[in-house]
Amino acid sequence: MFGTLGSLQAVVTLLLSLAAFAAEVFALVDGLRYKPEVYAAAGKRTKKFWTIVLSVAAVLGFVSVGASGRIFSIGLIAFVGAAIYLADVRPALRSMVGRGGGGGQHMGPYGPW
Repeated sequence: MFGTLGSLQAVVTLLLSLAAFAAEVFALVDGLRYKPEVYAAAGKRTKKFWTIVLSVAAVLGFVSVGASGRIFSIGLIAFVGAAIYLADVRPALRSMVGRGGGGGQHMGPYGPW
């Protein structure tokens, strides 16, 4: 299917860089949805800080799509910013605003679900 191991590596690198770029764009769009007050209420850095981090990550991710070597490494480092947002900040922000606007939430024995 693939002529050489090098071409397989190029395809894998392209797929990984596209997935990282998609995650960076998703994180940026998600971060822009919340009001600055929600960041403060969640005890996280400011919206401006996260907008800058995620914008830089998305730009570097775009530049590194399909690249190899140092540029690909920069793209992976940029992905770390988006990953931190998605793993730590986003869940805290979502817990502040709730799902569905707060109406219709069911209460379980340990809180809403």
